[in-house]
Amino acid sequence: MPEQSTLQKRNKINMLEGTIWDKILIYAFPLAATGILQQLFNAADIAVVGRFTGSIASLCMAAVGANTPIVGLIVNLFVGISMGTNVVVATAAGSDDRKLLKKASGNSLVIAIVGGILMTIIGELIAVPLLQSQNVPNDVLPLAATYLRIYFAGMPVILLYNFAAAIYRAVGNTKTPLIALTISGVLNVILNLLFVIGFHMNVDGVAIPTVISNAVSAVFWPLVCLERMVPLKSKNRI
Repeated sequence: MPEQSTLQKRNKINMLEGTIWDKILIYAFPLAATGILQQLFNAADIAVVGRFTGSIASLCMAAVGANTPIVGLIVNLFVGISMGTNVVVATAAGSDDRKLLKKASGNSLVIAIVGGILMTIIGELIAVPLLQSQNVPNDVLPLAATYLRIYFAGMPVILLYNFAAAIYRAVGNTKTPLIALTISGVLNVILNLLFVIGFHMNVDGVAIPTVISNAVSAVFWPLVCLERMVPLKSKNRI
């Protein structure tokens, strides 16, 4: 039986052999850290506008803060939806079904893009009513709506990342989504500072970097390396 490549060994956690607790920790820690990082994007935006937007800092902080529960709801909603992809891909990988694996991954790509476009359209229409339902003050509402509309514009790439991460997790790889999100998180902070300090922007100066950094994390889509990431048992038989 040929030896698996180093990449395959690194990306695959065998839960069926040996002790279980160490494997659960190795799998779960990056997963938990990924969820925390996704929530910190909004916190980083609040910190930057609160420090560097001058006389309107309080309004900008209130505007971004008003979107915190909405952003949290969106993130958790699509993490939950992507679990469907996780189940199908894990089943395909576990049963050595390469055809189902490719089909599930391809369908996830389509769902992420189409669903993201639909969410963008719907979000642009309901942004103001959604904020008004939270009793956002009138002086804060325009800034809050600007932030939310820009965030909704990035829904296709946000969904793409979450579905990509679900595919990686389905084959036992929670490190790659964490690495992708860490890189995009650092980029988000750098671009926040550049746009707000360098370009003298306010809430749009932290919303646009959020979309850009999510687009960067989305390029870790696993289809390009799926062949190497999920070695089938049939290829390892004599």
